[in-house]
Amino acid sequence: MDLILWRHAQAEVGEPDEGRELTQHGRKQALRMGAWLDRTLPEVCKILCSPTTRTVQTVEALGRKYKIVPEIGPLASAADVLNIVGWPDAKTPVMVVGHQPWLGEVASWLLTGEEQDWTVKKSSAWWISHRQRDEGNDVFLKAVLSPEFFFD
Repeated sequence: MDLILWRHAQAEVGEPDEGRELTQHGRKQALRMGAWLDRTLPEVCKILCSPTTRTVQTVEALGRKYKIVPEIGPLASAADVLNIVGWPDAKTPVMVVGHQPWLGEVASWLLTGEEQDWTVKKSSAWWISHRQRDEGNDVFLKAVLSPEFFFD
């Protein structure tokens, strides 16, 4: 299984938290990362998105169909997210567009076996893979990319 974690792009400060929109810089970040993801993701990839305005605006930059999943909002836990995506048994790749701190907690849990407070930068994508082998399971990091990698 491939799991792609994409943090929402930079959003304005304010309340209510669920309604915060992307800043102009955040829109650029989302477009840059969305273009790379669209070129790189498999054709068949399930895309799940938190219901907040900033995550929806981020995923829309990808230009693919997605599903809003209220259970992966800002207050979700790493265990909630892994259960929803079907880790490690899902048959197709899954991308989740979401929030800190659970994105970093999911990444750390999968890569180290321990839930830790890892930072995932705004609009960054982490691509984590799992494969079953005769000797056991392999979990590995395929890619980590931030929008700063792309030049204007």
